[in-house]
Amino acid sequence: MSEEAPGRVLIIEDQQAQAELARLFIAGLGYEARIASSAAQAHDVALEWRPDGILLDIELPDYNGLELLSRLRAAGVDAVVVVVTASASMELAKQAIRAGAEDYVVKPYNRDRLGVTLRNALEKRTLSRTRRALESALDDTKTRLEAAKAQLGSTGYADFVGSSPKMRAVYDTLQGVAASKASVFITGESGTGKELAAEALHKMSPRARRTFVPLNCGAIPRDLLESEVFGHIKGAFTGATTDRVGAAKLSDGGTLFLDEIGEMPLEMQVKLLRFVQTGTFSPVGSSKLEKVDVRFVCATNRDPLLEIEAGRFREDLYYRLYVVPLELPPLRDRSEDVLLLARHFLAQFGQEERKAFTGFSPEAELMLLAYPWPGNVRQLQNVVRNIVVLNSGPVVEAGMIPAPVNRAGATPPARLAPPVPAPAPEPAPVAKLAPAPVPVQEPPAPHGVIVPAPEPEPAPAPAATLRVDPEQEILPLAEMERRMVLAALMRTGNDIPRAASLLEVNPSTIYRKMLQWRKDGLIPAETRR
Repeated sequence: MSEEAPGRVLIIEDQQAQAELARLFIAGLGYEARIASSAAQAHDVALEWRPDGILLDIELPDYNGLELLSRLRAAGVDAVVVVVTASASMELAKQAIRAGAEDYVVKPYNRDRLGVTLRNALEKRTLSRTRRALESALDDTKTRLEAAKAQLGSTGYADFVGSSPKMRAVYDTLQGVAASKASVFITGESGTGKELAAEALHKMSPRARRTFVPLNCGAIPRDLLESEVFGHIKGAFTGATTDRVGAAKLSDGGTLFLDEIGEMPLEMQVKLLRFVQTGTFSPVGSSKLEKVDVRFVCATNRDPLLEIEAGRFREDLYYRLYVVPLELPPLRDRSEDVLLLARHFLAQFGQEERKAFTGFSPEAELMLLAYPWPGNVRQLQNVVRNIVVLNSGPVVEAGMIPAPVNRAGATPPARLAPPVPAPAPEPAPVAKLAPAPVPVQEPPAPHGVIVPAPEPEPAPAPAATLRVDPEQEILPLAEMERRMVLAALMRTGNDIPRAASLLEVNPSTIYRKMLQWRKDGLIPAETRR
């Protein structure tokens, strides 16, 4: 719409008097109006002027309004169309509605009728345009999100690899907190990817263009940690021959990642607490305060609450840093991701070492799945690198997997022995009769005294009996276990994690047993997930 008028209306009418009357009506309603007396003229005016509404007469001298409407739509004219028709042409008006017109008015019409019809049509068009704009914006947002997911990969997030429920919960937390300045406290065993999570937070945050500074508090000598964090000036201590900028200054506007913060000495924790509270610090040897804008991300493989109870970590510092907790699960609790990670590392290291590995054999996969991975993702990464460096492809066989992983599932369940005929039943032993109790002779009652008869002792309650079908087939326990596992796998479509949930065991237990059953020839080679 133009800025001068609330809308533009093109009047297509071959009768001059009727066209002028309509123009006066429309101008009186506050719209800007133009007139076209033929279909060809209307087509040219509509393409050049781009009206918001069209008042279209069906009967035109060159060709009718239905054909004009079709041509205008094909040319991209999206003006709302109100058809003007005589009573005798009502069927044509209905055809026009089916062809895309919004409404119609019947000649002769008055100003009020035309005004209501035109105003409703234009308002509906405005709402439709607004809806389309919102839908387009929503589609654009979805497209960008899908593109981001495609870039991150359907089986991972940022630099992580894994699609298990526990890792998806980690991704949700990373996504939700990335844009915030809130401190994040990451816990998890060694090798679970704590620094990777900190880097992902930084890359997805508004601070991504600034510096990410990682600092391992456990790898720096105690007497140098303060200088590493806050820097120092020349002459601050022996060996300080020049000024040095610390991690606090380097991470200004960015993210400071304090890894293994549980290793930080208590005296340094006091100084860090002040820095976290005020955002200010003084380099070692200087009395000048410097102020920076830093986002803190911390990590530890210890239990911080136990460290507080033991007096090794300050409680006030803990609550300053423990704003958003993020726990990274150990690899044994996300066994669904083991093969995803192994294949990812195989492709990565194969490319680095210029070796054409294409995947793992079924036996090798089961061996990887059966191992508990105490060193988590880092251990799996090193194992796959060892395989790639020492072997050639294309398929990783079980014999290529190094110790201790190649001993996974080494304790086999008992092999099935041929059925042994049941021994003949022994005759039931004859129960020995206990001697009958000797009745105690009661003294005679005095003459005239009625002695009540003794109450009978209650009969003992019958012992609970276990209802068992005596005709049920009796199998060795190991065979019953194997049948139950295979039945659970059949019910879940060979989905091992779901089968493990039904049996209330860890998925790695099923993986380990399947590896051994395959070695023993108790399951076919293709029975795997």
